[in-house]
Order: sequence, then structure tokens, then C-alpha cells
Amino acid sequence: MTDNAPPKRHSRKGLYAPFILLLIVLAGWTAWWFFLTRQVETRLEAQAQRLRDGGWTIDYADPAISGWPFRARVALPHASITAPSGHAVAAPELVAEANAYQPTKWVVIAPDGLTVTRAAKGKVNVRGDAVRMSVHGLDQRWPNLAIELVNPVFTPHPGAEPFPIARAARVELYSRPHIAGGVTAADDVDVLFRLIDAQGRPAGPVEGFAQQGRLTLQIETVLEDASRLRASGNDGLFAAWTRAGGRFTQIRGEMSAGQSRATLASDELRAQADGRIAGEVALKAEQPLRAIAGLARSGEGTVNRLGATGAAAAAGAADATGQGDVQLTLLFRDGRTWLGPFPIAPAPKLF
Repeated sequence: MTDNAPPKRHSRKGLYAPFILLLIVLAGWTAWWFFLTRQVETRLEAQAQRLRDGGWTIDYADPAISGWPFRARVALPHASITAPSGHAVAAPELVAEANAYQPTKWVVIAPDGLTVTRAAKGKVNVRGDAVRMSVHGLDQRWPNLAIELVNPVFTPHPGAEPFPIARAARVELYSRPHIAGGVTAADDVDVLFRLIDAQGRPAGPVEGFAQQGRLTLQIETVLEDASRLRASGNDGLFAAWTRAGGRFTQIRGEMSAGQSRATLASDELRAQADGRIAGEVALKAEQPLRAIAGLARSGEGTVNRLGATGAAAAAGAADATGQGDVQLTLLFRDGRTWLGPFPIAPAPKLF
């Protein structure tokens, strides 16, 4: 007897299951992406409004959000940020990006460079191969911060005060929470600054100091009481920190200027009421006479030529051959920079 029953057909539901699962995951991820970008836009405007309420001027055109599915990208055309102190940053466009799966790490770039306003000193254009800032660990008390300029060129606007350097290979600033004895300090921040292969402007102090060569500088320090940094009022970011007794500690660094070399160290530096740095820095210098003599020959009006000439003579006397290491003390006092008994230039100013 022949069985003429049709063959049993297998269900194809199993074939569709992976595609259905993929669609569910894609829909969920898309919902998360839209939620994330909406949160970014909302918090951006809220933060801008808080700054405006504190006396800042924040301007930008309508944000453009893109990057689906794996990135959140926010472009701010015609961005301008001006502090109550008059310091400002403006850019044709600022672009902030983060991975959608890691929204606590952001990279901000200025693809067409920046214009920096130095309050009463005027504006300077900053252009380079890269102008970027990254922030990692937004869920921390003090996020890790990195600012990097690659091959920057600095061009002051007409009528602005001259800028100390004309160009550099790199300018870098990094900060992170300070760790002491394996424990993260509650209110201290490690800071590292690097200026690599910088060229001074013609007849300026950096060009003279570097003997028409390149200046490279690396300084690391601990910034204490970082929570007292307040970007409000006309005095700038460091004013409230200074009034509260803020200080830089554990300062270490290296410097090369043309053929001169030096290492530097200081236990503590503070800022005075006028924003000028005060304190003492110990230098171990190699061939310092060349650099100091070049500074003395500089055409820059802020350099005390008589004082720099005296300092150069003292350095030459300490190192008659011009080839050995010399122990020097750099003193920031009364708003001036002193090398031994000789005032050579204004002390560095924070605000």
C-alpha cells in the first residue's frame, strides 16, 4: 500500500529569528542614541545658560547633531565664549564627539582654528594641524583633561600686543586627579605643560633667549585646592583660588633654549593679589650665559636689559668656561623675575 501523504514542511520561523532580534537591538540602540543626543543638547543649553547667568557671553548658531549609530557628534557653528574678565575664545566651528557607548569621554576640535582674546592685550589667531581638547571621566570629581595644539601658528590681530611665540611643534596641557600614597586626593590636581620646539617672534624675548633657535619647556606641578578655581568676576579663573591661598607645589621641569639647558625645581609657588607668581625656583643650568645674554639683547620692552646684562655677567663669572653646570636661583618677587640681585623681567602672571 503506497503512502501518498505530502511531505511534512518544516517551519521557517527559526530563519527569521536572528533578523527579528537584530531589528529589536537596532531599534533599542537607535532609541538610546536619540536619547543620548537629546540629553547632550539639553545639557549644553543648560550649561550655557548657567554661564550667562554668571556674567558670561555664550553665542553659537543652531547645533547640528549627527554620528548615528556609533557616535554622538555635535557641531556648533560660529561659537563664541567670553568670560566676565574679557578673555574669550571664538571659532568658526567647534565640534564635539563621543562614542555612543562611552559618553563620559569627549573630544572637542576646532577644525578651522581659534581666535583667542587676551582681555586688554587683544586678539590672536591660532591655526594648526590640530586644535583639540579631550575630556575623559566626566563622572569623576576631576575629569582627565588634555589640550593639544599640533604645529600651531600664532598671529596677533592688528593693534594687539605681540604674542610671545610665533609657532611651535606642539603645545600641550594635561590635568588629572592627584594621587598621593595610592589614594586620590580630594581636591588636588596634577598638571603637566609642554611647549615643544617653539620659535619666538622676531626681536622678541623668546627668540633672544633661544639664541635664534628653539625653546622647549616641560613643567609638572600639583595644583592644590582646585575646587576654588572659579571662572567668574572680572579677575579671571585664578582670582578666587589665589585669594583662598591656592598654590602650586612639587614643581619640576626641564628646559632647552638653543644650546642652553636647565632643570628646575621648587617646593611651592603662589600668586599674589595682582596675579603675579611669587616664590623661588632652583635651576641647574648648562651654558646659561648664552640664553641670558640673548635675552639681554632682545628688543622686547618688558625685558630689563640692564638687569639681564648683569645676570649674564654673573652667570659668566660662575661659569668662566661657558661649558659647565651652574646652580642658579630664580626668584619671583614684587611682580618681577629676579636672577640673583638682578631684575630681568616681569614675573609670570595668572590673571
